Amino acid sequence: MSSSAPRQLALTSAAQILAMGLWFSASSVVPALRAEWALSTQGTVLLTASVQVGFAAGALVSAVANLADRLRPERLLAASAAAGALLTLLFPLCGDQFWLAVLLRFGTGMALAGVYPVGMKIVVSWFPNSRGLALGVLLAALALGSASPHLLAGSLPEWRTVLVVAALLALGAATLAVLFVRVGPAARRSPPWEPRYLLTMARDRRQRLIAFGYFGHMWELYAFWTWIPAYAAAASQRSVSLLAFTVIGVGGAIGCLLGGALSDRFGRIDVALAALAVSGTCCLISAAVFGAHPAVLGTLLFVWGLAAIADSGQFSAALSEAADARYVGTALTAQTAIGFLLSALTIQGLPVLADAVGWRAAAPALAVGPLLGVIAMVRLRRTSLDQISKSVIN
Repeated sequence: MSSSAPRQLALTSAAQILAMGLWFSASSVVPALRAEWALSTQGTVLLTASVQVGFAAGALVSAVANLADRLRPERLLAASAAAGALLTLLFPLCGDQFWLAVLLRFGTGMALAGVYPVGMKIVVSWFPNSRGLALGVLLAALALGSASPHLLAGSLPEWRTVLVVAALLALGAATLAVLFVRVGPAARRSPPWEPRYLLTMARDRRQRLIAFGYFGHMWELYAFWTWIPAYAAAASQRSVSLLAFTVIGVGGAIGCLLGGALSDRFGRIDVALAALAVSGTCCLISAAVFGAHPAVLGTLLFVWGLAAIADSGQFSAALSEAADARYVGTALTAQTAIGFLLSALTIQGLPVLADAVGWRAAAPALAVGPLLGVIAMVRLRRTSLDQISKSVIN
């Protein structure tokens, strides 16, 4: 590992914290938007999910074009953060033009597709042998950055100010990336354009199972992050903004660091299995603690927030190790594209289900994702053991 690796990890993580606040910048001020724009539940869901769909679209374009592998990653990250900041600055000017607001959030999601996956590509290039903890640090930064608008919303008096501050922080991320962030020595030279690499991923059993585990994880994660305030408010939990930041930011950061450190020691598959099992259990228990004492409910949500993202770095690290080294950026981007598209479905579907049956009965539906993820990881473990047995015999 190069002596510059820890410094570059810190710089890349700082850029993630500053840029990823764009993600929930609008979602964190939904109560104010509902009052001022007379938003319906359907409009709120559409505004929120448009970021996920935009991210998936941007990541898919990037994966097909191999952008993360063929362009200088630090410049792509900087340009993407700056574009997302500009679109977020325009959002408060929409007035009552709802569809313009949706388009701006869609564009912001597309821009963020050049921030998070590219950040993983940069980190992997610096840490070829200890990717679990390194990606755990990066994902901890993502969790803190994603949660930051909830903290801003709870401390700033006006919703427009929240978006402006988030945009300015993202411009800081762009500046940091272009001036100081650099790709590591393990990065390969720009490979030829290979749009069919997505088919190569799908045909390879190991990469396919890793991706399926990730999809189960994504079924749960962003729907959980998005609707924590609504669930907590329905359960009569006070200080919703602070709670959301604590669960997503603090709990998520601890989960990422813990998962990353454990995975380098005990293996990606076992840590991912444990995290999926814990988060799936929390999904189910959420119905039992609904309306319980705030300390009990807060503890459950904190553990849930810790476990729900603890496996994310393991899927990224495992895929980066299983993929063709020339197209690691493409593989990571493709996996996140499909995962975030899937998460858009649960983000839209969960509040509709909650309107029909209430949040107490709706939240456990997220357990479907972790269950499917566990199945994929069990099969991946079996595949790995079979490969080891064959190599020993041969």
